[in-house]
Amino acid sequence: MKTAALSLLLLPVLALAQPGVEPPRHEFVIHNFHTELGATLPEARIVYATWGTLNADKSNAILLPSHYMANYHGYDWLMGPDKALDSSKLFLVATELFGNGRSSSPSNTPEPFHGPRFPVMTIRDNVNAVHQLLMDDLKIAHLRAVIGFSMGAQQAFQWGVSYPEFMDRLVATSATAKTYGHGFVRLESQIAAITTDPAFQGGDYKTPPVKGLEAFAIVWSPWLYGQEWWRQELWRTTMPPGTTFEQAVERFRHRFNADANDYILQARTWQHHNVGDTQGFGGDVEKALRSIKVPLLYMPSETDLYFPLSDARYEAPFIPKGTLMPIPSVWGHTAGAASNPADGKFLNEKISAFLSTK
Repeated sequence: MKTAALSLLLLPVLALAQPGVEPPRHEFVIHNFHTELGATLPEARIVYATWGTLNADKSNAILLPSHYMANYHGYDWLMGPDKALDSSKLFLVATELFGNGRSSSPSNTPEPFHGPRFPVMTIRDNVNAVHQLLMDDLKIAHLRAVIGFSMGAQQAFQWGVSYPEFMDRLVATSATAKTYGHGFVRLESQIAAITTDPAFQGGDYKTPPVKGLEAFAIVWSPWLYGQEWWRQELWRTTMPPGTTFEQAVERFRHRFNADANDYILQARTWQHHNVGDTQGFGGDVEKALRSIKVPLLYMPSETDLYFPLSDARYEAPFIPKGTLMPIPSVWGHTAGAASNPADGKFLNEKISAFLSTK
């Protein structure tokens, strides 16, 4: 996978990260993995990394599930001796979503599941696979917390519903427990931008559908940040001095260069998420949210256009031990992953306090 595409949602975030020593990359393989929608992958591979040391009673592990097209460095902004997660005290496990190009994906899976034939994976598929990874590979039967941003936060909500006693706490930033109709249609429009490129050829392209990826990027860009971010021209803070607006638009146009089928697969995963579809809840998101047993810190961005604050305000009252704490930011969706220093400070302080509360 082209590394330039690993954190396309959050181009500024990696500049803020202090990754230190590169952690060892691990792979966990599940044979004959049965997906929720009925397919069976001969091998399902999950890439992950760990920081720190698991203590004797295995009580210091925290899971950090990745977001859209990100790798295990997607939470560097939260790690460090002066951050919420200090790996000298904690054992941090960062996993990568199916479809990111490193874990099992359309681009790296052989036939009969290569490219457009790769099955749609749900958030529950990802959570169930990581649960098996923790239990079988790391021998961890309980987590101190699951912390997630965006599609990582979708996973955090699902952990609370699927495995309600597996962790002590949950943190969800810039996401909701269900992708509602508006979000589904937004993602569909972005998928259409790729698939309408003649070079796409139904997903069996011989060369990348470059024009489709450019259209995808342009459709994506205005949704990524809030309108106020654009009015204040805060794109200037993420680009070289002297960059004009026209040049900035061109940079946005060319920021997506990973595999097109991988982008689409993860968008489908995003589209299909609803904790209410978990077995036993009959599609009822409210009933599913009521089943979450542990404290949950719910941190939507005030200006998120992907997961609007109004959706979070609808969901939060159903979570028995939920705390709704909006991020006061004009940085839209990216605020939930510390795309600027002020949001990074807010997130680290609030998450640190939440994890420390008895």
